[in-house]
Amino acid sequence: MPAEENLTFRHKMPIQIRFNDVDRYGHVNNNAYFSYYDLGKVDYLSSVLNLYAGTPDVVPVIANINADFFMPVFYGDDIVVETCIPHVGTKSFTLVQRAINRATGVEVCRCRTVMVCFSLSAQASVEVPEDYRAAIHAYEYQEV
Repeated sequence: MPAEENLTFRHKMPIQIRFNDVDRYGHVNNNAYFSYYDLGKVDYLSSVLNLYAGTPDVVPVIANINADFFMPVFYGDDIVVETCIPHVGTKSFTLVQRAINRATGVEVCRCRTVMVCFSLSAQASVEVPEDYRAAIHAYEYQEV
């Protein structure tokens, strides 16, 4: 796994901050970030793994998620969520996501999510399918 400072974030998703994301102090509540990361995660899994086409048996489910908050975000800020998968294991893979304030270029939050591949029919964890591995590798390590 590359060191976090050397990650390349190819996937980018603009985020619309909603009025109800803002708390009484005028900044985006920390709970709202997980919704933003979910939007980026779903878009990545859809566009890179084509996950939501049809009804797949093997789906990734969240096993662990955590975030580090660096700077506040305010209503009206121009935020983008960037996503990459720097590590694929036997049954799981790790997503790293970050929220960037586009006006300042500052990383305001970073999230790490471990996703385990789960068979809906067997109701058990399974190995990461080869087509997932190939798609992730092709996307993450493409020539710039």
